[in-house]
Amino acid sequence: MQVTLCLVFVLLLLFLAVPFWVSLGLGTIALLLSTGALPLSLLGEALFEGVDSFALIAIPLFVLTGDVMVRSGLAYKLLDFAEATTGSFRTGFGTSTVLGCGFFACISGSDAADAAAIGRITMGRLVELGYPKPYACALVASGACTGVLIPPSIAYIIIGLVLGISSSTLFVAALIPGLLVLMSVVVTNVVMNRVHGYERSAGKFSLRKWLRALNEAKWALSIPFIILGGIYSGIFTPTESAAVAVAVALLIGMFQRTILLKDFPAMLETSARVNGVILPIIGVAMLFAQALTILDVPQDFVRALTSVTHDPVALTFVMLLIFIVAGMFMETTPNIVILAPLLYPVAKEIGMDQIHFCVFMITSLGLGFITPPMGLNLFVMAGLTGTPIMAIARRAIPFVITMVGVSILVGFVPGLSLWLHQ
Repeated sequence: MQVTLCLVFVLLLLFLAVPFWVSLGLGTIALLLSTGALPLSLLGEALFEGVDSFALIAIPLFVLTGDVMVRSGLAYKLLDFAEATTGSFRTGFGTSTVLGCGFFACISGSDAADAAAIGRITMGRLVELGYPKPYACALVASGACTGVLIPPSIAYIIIGLVLGISSSTLFVAALIPGLLVLMSVVVTNVVMNRVHGYERSAGKFSLRKWLRALNEAKWALSIPFIILGGIYSGIFTPTESAAVAVAVALLIGMFQRTILLKDFPAMLETSARVNGVILPIIGVAMLFAQALTILDVPQDFVRALTSVTHDPVALTFVMLLIFIVAGMFMETTPNIVILAPLLYPVAKEIGMDQIHFCVFMITSLGLGFITPPMGLNLFVMAGLTGTPIMAIARRAIPFVITMVGVSILVGFVPGLSLWLHQ
């Protein structure tokens, strides 16, 4: 009862537009006072312990790498290479836009950064080629969902911290599911083009043009190669790869004179702002999750669900529904920190591997970036283009459907997450 009342209190504060970390923090204090799960004298220590992690240093570094790539123009080179690769198809620029989102996801680890960067570069051209602006916004927003699905991902760093799993292990497991989501967006766009005839561009593939684009993008392509290659080969930890990527991107930008010393404060400010949003949420949410564990709430939750059914299929669908609905109303970070400790015991009860559960959870939560009312990517694209959010959300429905299909596939086919570990 105390937990339920505290959650109602948190929801009331959110309804009153109180920032999430403040709402959850006050709710956590109320929970500690009403239950005595932890003495309030340990509050400050517990908050700092929640964010005292070497792995979390990677978050601002990946965000900073993405900002450097945009400011130095390297992100444009990635998109030019993607267009040279797929531009000869009937839906060539739409496909290259989604591939550009995938490339950028390998650098920034953030959906919102992905949507903002690729949206600024591609929106004008997409509309010029025949895409309605709301649909073009939905395409970029959906492609940018890969920011938390394709490694390196901030979401996998956080869930690894919460459940005690190496983020490098999760990056390997997430590779195939992340690419599946990327391809689902590409295929959906191709089908929508066939039905509505949006994009009218088509041409012949030019090997010379492709080689020229590859040569111009070689420095830009070296960044995701350093990040992923270093992690998958075991040379770097994710945090170390993020630090190396920042250093290399800055050196390339300064060598090419596209990054100047006067640009540093603005880039560091951007990274600090993102980190300033994420870390307070992690701190209070970890404390809240710790209190729930002490009160045996996860175990009670498992007993409540299994008293209704022991069917693994039904329980997997229940978890999927919880992830989708939670993603519609809360950001990924608090969802991970609160729901992962709560639902992992359910997954364990039905025999789901811990790594498989993490990938299933993040893939399902990724839908929240294009589903209102939260829909962070929808807000980013609306802010960039002035298009009404609900107009973008309606055009995103086909992408939501296919991404739900991929989430179901990931949930019921463990090999998609575990094959590279075998």
